[in-house]
Amino acid sequence: STYSSKVFRVTFLTLAMSVAVPLLGVTVLLDCPIDPQPISLKEPPLLTGVLEPNTKLRKAERLWENQLVGPESIVNIGDVLFTGTADGKIIKIEDGEIQTIARIGHGPCGGHEDEPTCGRPLGMRVGPNNTLFVADAYYGLYEVDPDTGETKPLVSTKTLIEGQKLSFVNDLTVTRDGRKIYFTDSSSKWQRQDYLFLVMEGTDDGRQLLEYDTVTKEVKVLMVGLRFPNGVQLSPAEDFVLVQETTMARIRYYVSGLMKGGADMFVENMPGLPDNIRLSSSGGYWVAMAAVRPNPGFSLLDFLSEKPWIKRMIFKLLSQETVTKFVPKYSLVVELSETGSYKRSFHDPNGVTVAYVSEAHEHNGHLYLGSFRSPFIGRLDLQHV
Repeated sequence: STYSSKVFRVTFLTLAMSVAVPLLGVTVLLDCPIDPQPISLKEPPLLTGVLEPNTKLRKAERLWENQLVGPESIVNIGDVLFTGTADGKIIKIEDGEIQTIARIGHGPCGGHEDEPTCGRPLGMRVGPNNTLFVADAYYGLYEVDPDTGETKPLVSTKTLIEGQKLSFVNDLTVTRDGRKIYFTDSSSKWQRQDYLFLVMEGTDDGRQLLEYDTVTKEVKVLMVGLRFPNGVQLSPAEDFVLVQETTMARIRYYVSGLMKGGADMFVENMPGLPDNIRLSSSGGYWVAMAAVRPNPGFSLLDFLSEKPWIKRMIFKLLSQETVTKFVPKYSLVVELSETGSYKRSFHDPNGVTVAYVSEAHEHNGHLYLGSFRSPFIGRLDLQHV
């Protein structure tokens, strides 16, 4: 028995080494698509108090399920809803009927590899004359007539802005008079289809916040050097602009007016990676989390933040699609006060009803939930949560 045990151990170790050594050698020789940088994150906040986990998002209805895919951002003109989808469409939903009104890109539109030509409408806003302003990740800023579907380019990704083209146009916010549009360019290196590379690389190549003047047609770069600048929102008084810095789990603000050019922190160390941000009826803000940093619990993103060598190993061996399968399905939306404190939170642990919320848009007592991956729009009755 002792002899058999020794033979087994020797045989097992021999086989393990015969597999591990070639695998290690191959891994060393393989190219890595990213050059990850170490990121220092604080320990995630405890999910207690108003952040206590619950199942309130599971009360959401699934609207128009399997009739649209990836409704990232949602706006309304009266009771008519508009959104952009993963197949490049800008969609109008009136009286429950879905109608495609425009497409900024062109076909084919099907798989992940078609995005750069098909286009991907992300952030969307309504202007003062009830026109739509749309941020397309690959084509730039557009104005869209919601009745005729006519599209008008405002800022093209082909245009050099301070010597550099836009690479990943993400979200926008518009002043009430329609004069200024503030928008984000999430990276100078990666496009939207490689957003996971952008998160995992952790570099500060995002040009952050830009300003487009609809009268003078000028574009200014206001902030640079942040990690994955994402959702943007003007304050109710329009005296500052909030910008979500996804990779760093925080929100920064840019001050206009007398202190123009000033930037500071609004919320740090959030319980997830913030995506889009929109106004709430209470005078605060709705923030949708692209991923959650559970505490107590294990956060893969936090674990990898200061271990670039592990990230290199992962992306040498696995595709983005495979890696995303390891990100837990946990949906979280938080409401912030006007000063950035947490007021309440809605959760869906395991993403049972709504997974991967990208935006929470409040309208007529309901919270409409956009998602860059789900085949429906979620709707949560705020009076019954």
